[in-house]
Amino acid sequence: MNKEKVNRVVIVGTGAVGCSYAYSLINQGVVEELVLIDINEAKAEGEVMDLNHGVPFAPSPIKVWSGSYQDCANADLVVITAGLAQKPGETRLQLVEKNTRIFKQIIKEIMKSGFNGIFLVATNPVDILTYITWKESGLPKERVIGSGTVLDSARLRFELGKYFNVDTRNIHAIIIGEHGDTELPVWSHAKIGIENLDDVLERKKDLKKECLEEIFVNVRDAAYHIIERKGATYYGIGMSLVRITKAILKNENSILTVSSYLEGEYGQNDVYIGVPAKLNRNGVHEIIEIELNEKEQEQFNYSVSVLKDTMKSVI
Repeated sequence: MNKEKVNRVVIVGTGAVGCSYAYSLINQGVVEELVLIDINEAKAEGEVMDLNHGVPFAPSPIKVWSGSYQDCANADLVVITAGLAQKPGETRLQLVEKNTRIFKQIIKEIMKSGFNGIFLVATNPVDILTYITWKESGLPKERVIGSGTVLDSARLRFELGKYFNVDTRNIHAIIIGEHGDTELPVWSHAKIGIENLDDVLERKKDLKKECLEEIFVNVRDAAYHIIERKGATYYGIGMSLVRITKAILKNENSILTVSSYLEGEYGQNDVYIGVPAKLNRNGVHEIIEIELNEKEQEQFNYSVSVLKDTMKSVI
């Protein structure tokens, strides 16, 4: 009897990010099987019990259980949210050594299961930990992906939507670079609806170009503001991970600013960093290389150099 293929996602780490992602996956009916793994097995079991009580209200059937690394063997996607969280006043890059040690052990256990799907990394510093995952797993670069600047780009679209009084879904603007303090907005390609950003600013005299820098700073520092107030960020990244998951599992060929491995694109090599990439069932199908202006290219080069300098201590 032929068994119909189902999509299985394994989440490693049942902290606030992992559980926000799981909750969003169930609410949006993205997968048929969802496995939660945590070093604290009782925590994973409790989260699964709670989530399963919401399954009757989900848009489509889903089987959710707490499992082990053996469940990765048949997984289409393993999403890693485990690791130490960013503390108030701590940068994402300061987490690197602690979370690298944790990751090396996790990847080793996953690969022992015979996993041959796609990795999606969310733990910070996400660009460096995605590189570690690629190196430790031995999987092709296109099948190891980081959440990159998908959330940062969403934050930018939200803030621009507020400023221009336009539905945020009609804002087309991205953040690229490190998911962190050296990220940059690509103003040269930003559109409000179908108009270039500069054209809108020229037409609407009450809107000021100078406000764009303040908008970007609020986006760049959003995590610090949220952590200061509530201790952690998780809803936004949880929904960002679902968006990436849908692009992959539904073979969408959607373009999202994920952390991808560069081999000459944007003049850079041997680094994982947030750039626009086309995602489908094979992972990163293509890196979209847009033309940056001189300032943007300089900022991007600087972002790469900071990541590479930080990586020296763990590679």
